[in-house]
Amino acid sequence: MFWSKNSDAVEEMELDAELQDTHHDGNIGTQVPVEGSGVRPRGRILYTFQTHRGLKSRHIQLIALGGSIGTGLFVGTGTTLSLAGPAPLFMSFIVISAIVWIVVQSLAEMTTYLPVEGASVPFYVHRFFEPSLAFAAGWNYFYSYAMLVAAEISAASVVIDYWDNPVPVAAWITIILITVVLLNVFAVRIYGESEFWFASIKIIAILGLIILGIVLFFGGGPNHDRLGFRYWNNPGAFNSYPKPGLGNTGKFLAFWTSLIRSGFAFILSPETITIAAGESEAPRRNIPKASKRFIYRLIVFYILGTLVVSVIIASNDADLLQAVSSGTTNAGASPFVIGIKRAGIQGLDHVVNAVIITSAWSAANSFLYAGSRSLFSLAMTGQAPKVFTKCCNGVPYVAVFATAALGSLAYLSISNGSATVFAWFLNLTTIGGYVAWVVMFMTYLRFRKALAYNGILSSIPFKSPWQPYTSYFAMIMLILLCLTNGFQVFFPSNFSAASFLAAYITLPVFFALYLGHKLWARTPWIRSIETVDVWSGKEEADRQEEEDMGPSIPRNLLERIWFWIV
Repeated sequence: MFWSKNSDAVEEMELDAELQDTHHDGNIGTQVPVEGSGVRPRGRILYTFQTHRGLKSRHIQLIALGGSIGTGLFVGTGTTLSLAGPAPLFMSFIVISAIVWIVVQSLAEMTTYLPVEGASVPFYVHRFFEPSLAFAAGWNYFYSYAMLVAAEISAASVVIDYWDNPVPVAAWITIILITVVLLNVFAVRIYGESEFWFASIKIIAILGLIILGIVLFFGGGPNHDRLGFRYWNNPGAFNSYPKPGLGNTGKFLAFWTSLIRSGFAFILSPETITIAAGESEAPRRNIPKASKRFIYRLIVFYILGTLVVSVIIASNDADLLQAVSSGTTNAGASPFVIGIKRAGIQGLDHVVNAVIITSAWSAANSFLYAGSRSLFSLAMTGQAPKVFTKCCNGVPYVAVFATAALGSLAYLSISNGSATVFAWFLNLTTIGGYVAWVVMFMTYLRFRKALAYNGILSSIPFKSPWQPYTSYFAMIMLILLCLTNGFQVFFPSNFSAASFLAAYITLPVFFALYLGHKLWARTPWIRSIETVDVWSGKEEADRQEEEDMGPSIPRNLLERIWFWIV
């Protein structure tokens, strides 16, 4: 049922304790009453269409490590460096990494407890908080993921122009879009396999760039120019933002600007682990494993990666400033490429360019998967048309095509006049992601309270550290980032209606979805703690955990290393 208008109808979409005495007919998700149990399904079945558990442990681990790393890291860091300087760039990535780590741990706790098909943040919001907030969160996830698909495909197509190829940008957009659709529309193991190899390439490339940064730091490049922290001293560690001469205030605003902008490199990537849980083997073993290792991705790829950027290129580099001022989104704007050229290393810039293409391609592939599953989850809870639950070979193909259709906004990059409009889409995804994480933390805290009320908080399969204090900290930081996202428009002579809307349009859109659904469906403001369902689906997850044979025993050192990775 889509947009149910009365509370009785809304209740038909909810799981309740009556469905505990059910068994499964062989397909995870379809619940059938046990004969003689006295359970009356009342036409209320949440899981009516099935996806398949085709993602193996190695798929989950590599999706977690590198699935969503795209142009935000390889290209976006250059813009932030030019605006704020090396110190704010490095510091902001440390802070955002800490917030993202808390997001991952909180999501893993809920997902490991209830790794059901159709699992997503909106699913948990609907179940543990209330339906209207789930509705707004679900559609926020869907359009944010779809626009991220557009952003990454557009970036990949333009990066190809680094080689001055004669093929039009529109043709490359079409080729990339068709490819990622094909990778998503077949069995989920095809998507998992493609992401395994895409992520492997990204991981190897980033590790190589970090090693290169160390070599250049000590003067081991062809020019034998020992860089050290030269560019932290000249032109300086901090730029003054939004204009020179603001002193310490300008330095703080540079850091805060960097903090806001840095989120694009991370946005909505932790959720891919949760979304993959419903289609993964042994989720109670693989999800905690992937979540615990997420910290390595943050430290090595993002924190060390930005430190390398701050070492190999100056924030006032002429090529970087030219690329930023022209609004370029190609490899020429990548600080890694510019730094390699400055070091005099021949040919490596082409290799890095190819890696940036595959990274953007891979991120588009990952975001298309996440967006289609978000829409599928919405449809399963009756908050999107039922047609999006249709599956073929375990893949919600209608949801895939719908997400790809919105992702075709990538064609906007063909026109130079659309640059401003496209910047709106990037802003929508970043702030949309911050809003999504705030909602996730609200739900997680409610989830913890419901577990405590039922006396099972201490016995859940996976517990994240330092909770709930870390969740409160991250939630407060995210709210501040949302509210101050467009602070620069309030400076004298800086205000414009277009800039103001670009910074804050996401918030009224989200609240319009939330309040509109609440007025239509007459849902409660929040579920009372005694009615929060923490039981339905748990029996199936427990049984699946018991049937899990566990990881294979390594026979030698090579297998020991491989099994640790996957």
